[in-house]
Amino acid sequence: MENNPKRKLCIWIDADSCPALVRNHTVKMACRNNAEVYFVANREIKCTEEGTFKMIVCPEEKDAADNYILEHAEGADLVITKDIIFADKLVAKKICVINDRGTVFNSENIKEKLSERNFDLQLSQAGVVQHFHEGYDKKKFALFANTFDKVLHQQLRLL
Repeated sequence: MENNPKRKLCIWIDADSCPALVRNHTVKMACRNNAEVYFVANREIKCTEEGTFKMIVCPEEKDAADNYILEHAEGADLVITKDIIFADKLVAKKICVINDRGTVFNSENIKEKLSERNFDLQLSQAGVVQHFHEGYDKKKFALFANTFDKVLHQQLRLL
């Protein structure tokens, strides 16, 4: 994709583990704001929200979806991912990144987030801490939706 002043905003979703609430809200808001949504994953991902999105199914090899997004995201695009290592690569490319909990990853916080992730991983591997899947509730979604809506409009102003 080339830089084009008439290009639409593209929202890229690292979709393998993205909650349905996030996918549906993103499609709804993209339709309202004339943005394009791309779900990128190793398998077909469903969306119940009426609206247009493109599904890109990548090979099942490690990081295939991440690499696809990294190669195609540019400029004012927005990426939604939980993967902090992937987010670091996007921030280095100056791509706007948020997670499904409403955290914006940027050059000021990404190294700290990576460090926290690595420390948590070490504690987990040592058996000191057990991680439980917290689930995804309305409170977490509300944090995401508020952040997403603000960031979406910021990115639209950049076009």
